Amino acid sequence: MDVISRIKENRGFVGNAMHIPRTAQEKARRLCWQFNNSNPDDPKAQHDILMRLFGTYHSSVYLMPSFHCDFGFNIHFKGFALVNYNCVFLDTSPIHIGRSVLFGPGVVLSCAGHPLHPEQRCGSALETSQPITIEDGVWVGANSTVCGGVTIGAGSVIGAGSVVTSNIPSGVVAAGVAWKVIREITDEDRISPDKIEF
Repeated sequence: MDVISRIKENRGFVGNAMHIPRTAQEKARRLCWQFNNSNPDDPKAQHDILMRLFGTYHSSVYLMPSFHCDFGFNIHFKGFALVNYNCVFLDTSPIHIGRSVLFGPGVVLSCAGHPLHPEQRCGSALETSQPITIEDGVWVGANSTVCGGVTIGAGSVIGAGSVVTSNIPSGVVAAGVAWKVIREITDEDRISPDKIEF
């Protein structure tokens, strides 16, 4: 299986980012630039750009500039969504967005990650990635970050400025960033070579 087909699969991966063809991101960068610099009085031109950018797109999706993503083809909208100003979707794995979803300004959806162990992270091109699912009727507040591997349940609200690192059940309000030292990094954090796919 080629690297791009693997990235499109709805499961995570560990791989060497240098093995991802640069051309895979060039199209998204070009289309994001075109969209971000498009005439706001020409919604048809904006729609045409977004149709070429996203894996699944509906005319009921409203996207505000500035918007950035890695590939675009891994972003899938089921229906109406509002993506406010200055959002970034790092779609190194698929991002599935349900119907009637609202994203406040500055929201980051980040499938992408890196190894925990410094010897595998520093000076290495290893990348980790996990898909993200945002179910129907979710509102993600301004400047929130949703990390890879997370599903936000239908109808839930994520408070502004939150960092979402684990699944959120349906129908709840979740908010906050309370950092704490969780544990030391050890050799147990090394990614086994047999887990590296490309």
